[in-house]
Order: sequence, then structure tokens, then C-alpha cells
Amino acid sequence: MTRPVAAGVDGSPAGLAAADWGAREAQLRDVPLRLVHAWEWQPFAHAPPAGPEAARRWSEGVPREVTAQLHHRYPDLDITADLLTGPPPEMLCAAAKEAELLVIGTAGVGGLAGFLLGSVAMATVAHAEQPVVLVRARRPDEDEHPGQGPVSMSGRRVVVGLDLGRPSDAVIRFSFDAAALRASPLLVVHGWNPPGYYGVHSIGAYPSWAADIEAEETETLRKALLPWRERYPAVDVVEQAVIGQPAHHLLDAATDADLVIIGRRTPFLTAAPFRIGHIAHAVLHHCPAPVAVVPHD
Repeated sequence: MTRPVAAGVDGSPAGLAAADWGAREAQLRDVPLRLVHAWEWQPFAHAPPAGPEAARRWSEGVPREVTAQLHHRYPDLDITADLLTGPPPEMLCAAAKEAELLVIGTAGVGGLAGFLLGSVAMATVAHAEQPVVLVRARRPDEDEHPGQGPVSMSGRRVVVGLDLGRPSDAVIRFSFDAAALRASPLLVVHGWNPPGYYGVHSIGAYPSWAADIEAEETETLRKALLPWRERYPAVDVVEQAVIGQPAHHLLDAATDADLVIIGRRTPFLTAAPFRIGHIAHAVLHHCPAPVAVVPHD
């Protein structure tokens, strides 16, 4: 059975951005698009209707309206729409289980400041068992070209942050697949800090030490990616092993990226708390490009 790309819609501009991004991703993957709207009676942030019955009728119309818009832009795409009843994070995570990936929208905060993440987005990213892509809503000065559909970003590079301490096959595979689908170069960023006993002043005083460590990290990164290069010979891979906080280097690379990919380690015990990690947290809040969060052991 073909698994779709799922996109969460809620009637907001961010939801429309997620649906549009999901439609393009579904086309790239040659799979259907499933739109999901989770209905739960609560105060609405967008055009609040009067009473629970009116709220439900409004909710039923959201996926239909988005479907109609997308059919106009992507007439050949297989699109289904579902209204689910329950807490949005739970419903979105359930939809993600049946999809190749889940796309959800977030509010942009202007300029290159990145995302404004709400509780639904954070809870979904922290608990989903499949990759989740966060897409920010366009600002007014980023309107698409009238009559030409959304601006395609394919061909721009895909960026992934890789932890060489515990590299994840799931994250690497997702990254190479994304680059191959887009016919885009893949930039693999490994940010690292020197061991504590070197100290910042020691590195500055003895640059040869820094050069030696950087050469060692670069070689480790090259070896880790070698089998993946062989599996994906058409993907142009650029390796970057750099001193400093990984999130800072990822954000620098994201300014001209089509997609930024990061991993999220899942807890070994079901009772353990779900967290996205400090690197993912920083990237999600400040990245201007769409961000894919890939869960892994």
C-alpha cells in the first residue's frame, strides 16, 4: 500500500503553506496527499464561529476548501481530506503513522527570524514516529506569482546536521532521499567542539592542534558518508566539519537551503519524557527554511 504525504490544515495561512509544501512533496515522491484537520471544541484563533455545532461545520469546511485550492494548482495530484475528532497533536501523530512524512505549518516571525512554534507543533514534533516537516507561512512580501502556482525551490541544496558520536541511518537516508528527489546538492554539517582539556585559549595559541582535530573530524565524516555516496551516486555531497555549536552552523547554511534536516532521538523507555533536544529547539525556532525532524533510536 502506498503511503501518502500527510499535511495538517487548520484554516490558517500556516496550514495553507503546509498543504502547499506537502502537495509539492507528494508530487516529487509520486504518492497521494492526505489533508488532515483535527477538530476539538475550544476557542478558535481563526474566524471563531458561534457554538460547538457551528464550530464543527466550520471545521468540516476547512479540508474541503484547501482541497479545492490544491486541485486547481495540482490537477493531477491524488488528494484526500479527513476531519479527525480529538486533540490535534494526537490526531496529527496518528496521521503521521500512516504516512511517509507529516507536514505542519508554523507562523513566521518576520525576516529571517524563523518560526513561532505553538504547543501543537511542539507536541507533534516531540511525539511523532515519522518525520515531521515544519513550514512557515509566507509573509505578505513573499506572495507567490499569480497564476503560476507556488515558486519551486527544487535545485537548491538540502542541509543536514549529523552527529558523528551516534550517526543515525534514518537521518542520513532521509537526507539522501530528499536531495535525490530534488536533484539538489546535499550539505552535511558536523559541528563539533574540541575536548575540554584543550581549552579555547590553547586552540588559539596552537592552531596546528585545531587543524589536526579538524582533519580527524573531516576524515571521520568522510568515512561515515562513504557507503551512502555509493548508494546515491547522483547526489552531489559536500561535507563540512567545523568547530562550534552545530545549531549555529546549520542556521548559517539554511539561508539558501530548500530543506534543513535534523534528527530527534527517541527515548528507550516508553515512560521517558519526550524532548526534541537543544539543537533541534534552536534550529526550529530560528530557521528560515522548512525543517524536517527525523526521529531515530
